[in-house]
Amino acid sequence: MLQSRVDSDWFHRIPKVELHVHLEGSIPLNTLWELVMKYGGHSDAPNMEALQKMFRYSDFPHFIKTWMWKNQFIREYEDFTLIAEAVAREMTQMNIRYSEVFYSPPDFFNHGLNTQDITIAIRKGLELVPEVEVSLIPDLVRDYGPQKASITLSEVNEVTDQGIIGIGLGGSEQDFPPELFAEVFENARKLGFRTTAHAGEAAGSDSIWGAVNILQVDRIGHGTRAYEDATLIEYLATHNIPLEVCPRSNVCTGAVATISEHPVRRYFDQGISITINTDDPVMFDTTLAREYVSLMADLGFSISDIQSLILNGIQSSWLSSERKVSLTKLFIADPSWNS
Repeated sequence: MLQSRVDSDWFHRIPKVELHVHLEGSIPLNTLWELVMKYGGHSDAPNMEALQKMFRYSDFPHFIKTWMWKNQFIREYEDFTLIAEAVAREMTQMNIRYSEVFYSPPDFFNHGLNTQDITIAIRKGLELVPEVEVSLIPDLVRDYGPQKASITLSEVNEVTDQGIIGIGLGGSEQDFPPELFAEVFENARKLGFRTTAHAGEAAGSDSIWGAVNILQVDRIGHGTRAYEDATLIEYLATHNIPLEVCPRSNVCTGAVATISEHPVRRYFDQGISITINTDDPVMFDTTLAREYVSLMADLGFSISDIQSLILNGIQSSWLSSERKVSLTKLFIADPSWNS
């Protein structure tokens, strides 16, 4: 059996899955710097140190502004291949075996790039790193409105052979409630897509209810503010709707004040299916290993709790039932699982 205390290296060694991570928020700093230099540099980031300092935020809108600033350095399809390979290699270093990765095609329409070729370019980069299995979740990006989301959905449907496993809805939740996208999500389900939506991150529990009742999502991205409604917490637990929880992200964007105040412990104890994720690991200076360490140090999670959270990730994924069983067995049999 695994001892009650483990060295920090254990958190890196254990096999992992991740269900809520954005490709564009995971670009290694050296790769992003390469892109900044490719496009002539920028006065806001004259060097690597300044670039790193860009990723500090006063609130969620500031984070979104920084996200868009970063995206100006992704202008060609080959850039997506470059970052996809770099992100996948980082995942292998952290022993992430399977991941469902968001990417945001609408953010790049202003560069003349289309959803289909962006997707193909990303898959090209991922295929260079066979050590990690990555499924893709296009983010329809609520900021562009339901009409653009509908167009993006149609484009996504043309490239499902590129490993697309579902669709998501991120962006400025506080300005674009889930109800606006009811028809888009209904059409997505008809096309056979699994669905998730960011909710309860920059808006309250009503946003989560909207994602559940109106969008009928399979999972909730974040769900941080579910605590505002006890009935909602009970509903999420009873109906086994997983939360894609991103603790450090929530602290960095001001959704919660500190890790020790994060409601994830409460949700876990109340029977909600919890998965732990990094969201935008480079932009929030985190890794899955760091998230696990923090859960133990600041919120009283045990080693067996961490193992349960990892296995929750497998069960909450959109893999087939057979793949879930085989991946679970593979994880438990891994030499590092109990040592």
